Amino acid sequence: MSGEHILLVDDDPDLLRLLSLRLTGVGYRVTTAGSAEAALGQLAMQRPQLVLSDVQLPGQDGLHLFDDIHARHPTLPVILLTAHGTIPDAVQATARGVFGYLTKPFDSKILLDKIAEALSLYASSSTESSLLADADWRQDIVSCSNRMAELLNEAGMVARTDASILIRGESGTGKELLARAIHQASPRAKYPFIAINCGAIPESLLESELFGHAKGAFTGAITEHEGLFRAAAGGTLLLDEIGDMPLPLQVKLLRALQEKMVRPVGSSKSHPIDVRILSSTHQDLEAAIATDQFREDLYYRLNVVELTLPPLRERQEDIPLLANHFLARLAQKYDKHLNGFSPEAMRALTTSTWPGNIRQLYNVVEQVCALSTTLLIPLSLVQRALRVPSVEILSYAAARERFEYDYLTSLLKVTGGNVTDAARLAQRNRTEFYRLLQRHGLTPDSFRIPDVSPERHK
Repeated sequence: MSGEHILLVDDDPDLLRLLSLRLTGVGYRVTTAGSAEAALGQLAMQRPQLVLSDVQLPGQDGLHLFDDIHARHPTLPVILLTAHGTIPDAVQATARGVFGYLTKPFDSKILLDKIAEALSLYASSSTESSLLADADWRQDIVSCSNRMAELLNEAGMVARTDASILIRGESGTGKELLARAIHQASPRAKYPFIAINCGAIPESLLESELFGHAKGAFTGAITEHEGLFRAAAGGTLLLDEIGDMPLPLQVKLLRALQEKMVRPVGSSKSHPIDVRILSSTHQDLEAAIATDQFREDLYYRLNVVELTLPPLRERQEDIPLLANHFLARLAQKYDKHLNGFSPEAMRALTTSTWPGNIRQLYNVVEQVCALSTTLLIPLSLVQRALRVPSVEILSYAAARERFEYDYLTSLLKVTGGNVTDAARLAQRNRTEFYRLLQRHGLTPDSFRIPDVSPERHK
């Protein structure tokens, strides 16, 4: 054993103790939790390599715990234990993605074999993912969030296949950037990557852009045009905002994908194509299918694998990283010496709702960079760029975030950075208090009062 970390979840303390002894005895590192809620708290602080959970738990049960884990960490294996095992339960659990399902009382060897199997598969995918994460393919994607890490792991794995991928996400979340990264991680990286916005080109011209046209096919077609499918030969074609493609053209696109052939406008000759298709949209395609605005057969052809980019408001930990990354790049563009954002300015950025996502953040940083006359970007410039009134009217969530930050800062100042004293004053346990400090990026050491006693100067 190499000390893999396993999280045990059960409300029976005796069973937890027994399983802990058994697993630590063969070399695993074990953390325990008595409920689903406690398990999620543990996961927020440290991610294990495997979760072993009872199904029958107080409050939220093991299947719902699995759903929460899978939503946050899709590649993390979960094994469920139950004293009430039935075939329908097992089928339901495995259909939802649970790695294993064992009925109590279980044979120790079967359990250990199942754990070893899960960890072996997890280790191989983690190794592949870490190699991909260290590669150049994703170097333009700036992130430190767990949610983005999971997404990039999945993107890296499917990039090496030739499966069609549908990238979903709100406007400004970086769908084209992710598509370019997938292309760079694929065997097609040495061939062209071409993107076309299906909603920005009139229908009459979009067909020609995609499939090409023969000379004289229409007024102005004075030369032959090969089209983007043929121009991207061997590489990747991104159909951006595929939800805006007109229905008649959807039919022709589906035929081209099925036959792997394109026929230029005004030509009787078809040409073979070898191209990997990525598509992206911010629209609800299922709703569009229901109203006959999008073809269901084309949807399934494009959506072999689906990747969804989270909005910026759901990856707040990335905002300081992105803001400073953009600032460094734009400071060079404007030939300015800037050291970063003031704490108040960064807090305003972090608590903003960002309806325009990363694109809006870049524009805000560019504006404050262009206008700044000081080394640190002040709050006033950020508020101006965000169009925040001088008397701020914050959302409840933003006001709570600001209150928590100010309250924690005051406690640390009063206690000189002593977390035990600060947690006691706040009437919170140390673990919860540390989690709050981490969430707000506060370091207790920076509040410690230096020792200036006479003995230090003798």
